[in-house]
Amino acid sequence: MPDLGGMLLVVVILALLFDFSNGWHDSANAIATVVSTRVLSPLAAVCLAGVLNVAGAFMSTAVAKMVGKGIVEPSAINEIVVASALAGAILWNLFTLSLGLPSSSSHALIGGLLGAAYVHGGVTVLKLEGFIKVLKAMVVSPLFGFLMGFLLMVLLSWLFFRANRGVAMKLFKRLQLLSASFMAFSHGANDAQKAMGIITLALLSSGQLETAEVPTWVIISCALAMGLGTVMGGWKIIRTLGMNIAKLEPIHGFAAETGAAMVLMTTAQIGLPVSTTHTITSSIMGVGAINGLSAVRWGVTAKIIYAWIFTLPGSAGLAIGIYYLFS
Repeated sequence: MPDLGGMLLVVVILALLFDFSNGWHDSANAIATVVSTRVLSPLAAVCLAGVLNVAGAFMSTAVAKMVGKGIVEPSAINEIVVASALAGAILWNLFTLSLGLPSSSSHALIGGLLGAAYVHGGVTVLKLEGFIKVLKAMVVSPLFGFLMGFLLMVLLSWLFFRANRGVAMKLFKRLQLLSASFMAFSHGANDAQKAMGIITLALLSSGQLETAEVPTWVIISCALAMGLGTVMGGWKIIRTLGMNIAKLEPIHGFAAETGAAMVLMTTAQIGLPVSTTHTITSSIMGVGAINGLSAVRWGVTAKIIYAWIFTLPGSAGLAIGIYYLFS
């Protein structure tokens, strides 16, 4: 780890706190279904997810590079911009966590970065192509999550239509251990990279790095911070995802987790900063919709969608306020 100046050290600490809050806020993404179907106890589930989050963080740095150089111009910002973005995202995470709403930590970070960079240097600091990618991700990840959950549930219903219910239940309890592990790994592979990218951005803007290659110490520290946050468990959000959207059994949990994880692993490889929260939530909706639209609790879903809509502007507004406070 290099010798970091005062403000840069503050940025790194805030980035790790954000990663911790991300794991805490988003642990539900990996374990809500496996807890609600009683396949694993809450303690065993968060420990499993924490370990696999750490492992997943080492899979790729494509998303980190996108966040590090693809959304704002590194040479046109400073550490105060990055610190403001992180503080805004952390506050938004804590706010939605207190309400039990599964909002996107990824979009909170990106919204904070866009807001702080805009007030610092104007529109020219922002990279339009990267911003368009973020907006596409906001639309694409829920759609693909919903479709994958729905289609997998249709396929499984057809394959096990004549199976004995007790036998099928036992089978999918075992299979859900695999799907929950897959989801936790993909969560780490996707979300841990956001904090890696923001630290890399700060190192680039301060001249500590010449390229957007993520240093090894950044990968390790972000992986551990997210894993520790996940072990804390965001229990209110776990209840919202696992119990309040649709009635879930092990077969539903397996379909939702597998569908969401397939989307997340693909986007982590191509560097598209999608939201794990949006993806798993919409996948659960897709699984629930197999029994008809009335099987999904749309009142709860509407609140979740409002949180999705307000995450970018909400975190941007918080980051702008904090930027003026810092500067």
